[in-house]
Amino acid sequence: MRKLKYMFLLVTVIISGCWDRIEINDLAFVMGTALDLTDDGNFFCTLQVAKPVSTEGGSGGGDGHQGSFYLITAEGKNGNDILLSLQKKSSRRLFFSHRSVVFISERLAKYGIRDALDVFIHDPRNRLKTYLMVVKGGEAREILQLNYPLKQVPIEAVKQMQGSGDDLAVTLRDFFISMQSEGIEPVVGVVELDNNPKDPHEQTFRIAGTGVFKSLKLTGFLNEKETVGLMWLTNKLKYSRITTTLPQGHGEIGMILNYAERKIVTQVEHDSVYFNIFLEGQGGLVENNTSLDINEPDHLKQIQSALEEEVKKQVQGLLDKIQKKYKVDSVGFGQEINKSNPNKWAMLKDQWGTRFPKATIQINVNLSINGAGMVHSTFEIRK
Repeated sequence: MRKLKYMFLLVTVIISGCWDRIEINDLAFVMGTALDLTDDGNFFCTLQVAKPVSTEGGSGGGDGHQGSFYLITAEGKNGNDILLSLQKKSSRRLFFSHRSVVFISERLAKYGIRDALDVFIHDPRNRLKTYLMVVKGGEAREILQLNYPLKQVPIEAVKQMQGSGDDLAVTLRDFFISMQSEGIEPVVGVVELDNNPKDPHEQTFRIAGTGVFKSLKLTGFLNEKETVGLMWLTNKLKYSRITTTLPQGHGEIGMILNYAERKIVTQVEHDSVYFNIFLEGQGGLVENNTSLDINEPDHLKQIQSALEEEVKKQVQGLLDKIQKKYKVDSVGFGQEINKSNPNKWAMLKDQWGTRFPKATIQINVNLSINGAGMVHSTFEIRK
């Protein structure tokens, strides 16, 4: 009798199943989030939600869209109240694990994003691998409304572009680590709407450099070349193109960089701070609009020297902007001091905001050209 009782209990447990599980048909998959600042100082949040294939409209009280997604919006003073309001506009449970990007408007970024990002730190439903980007010169929600021609969901296009290797890709995790670390300030990638689309029905955008933050407020922007320099100095550069004009009217030369590495040597003496940057790079020539014969060792050395000077010029432009204009250590020179000499950093860290702009930084570049393309000589030489 006892065995029969145990068998009955076992069968009951097996056939009961997962009584509290959530079916996929009960979920609304959030693909992207946009955060804007209203004139009243409130946060305006827009969610891009993937539209179920079997339905023709959105599931809830959001703003409709004729593509493969729909938008829902809410306004509030904090993230918790906004999420509650958004959920009430969707008949399905909002699911954030597939979200790829969080966009922040330039206006909100300059105002300060401490309160806007707080909910992403504490709510475990948020993936820390989600990209964080600033929308330059417009509202963040405009990106989610694009009719992008190459992807059904424009968020996926942003995700692919961020992983190209020569654009800055910063996740929420990267941002939070930099925010909590000593001797470095966080940066994020920047996206910009195309102001003059050829076809109004097919709107486009472009990756437009880097946003520099200080005390969780947007201080300014770095352009594309300065962003490449920043990525090189932070050991994040995987791929890039370098183009320069040779002196004495010899023409232009182009190179693909497929390997990049850096080393920073620090030196602190009394009231002076010195940094020596050593940049190493390898790649091949892809364009030769000069009168030089690449097969000649002296000519190749001249080309290599010109390319190294171009890299030095780009990196110096980056350093001038973050040191003299923004006065913010976006590279992490303070971290390098902490690694090499923790005792010195303990004395410097409280003054680093004023000491970094006065630091002396020397740049050394060494490029190795491994190939000259399929054709070594120029058309002019052969002619």
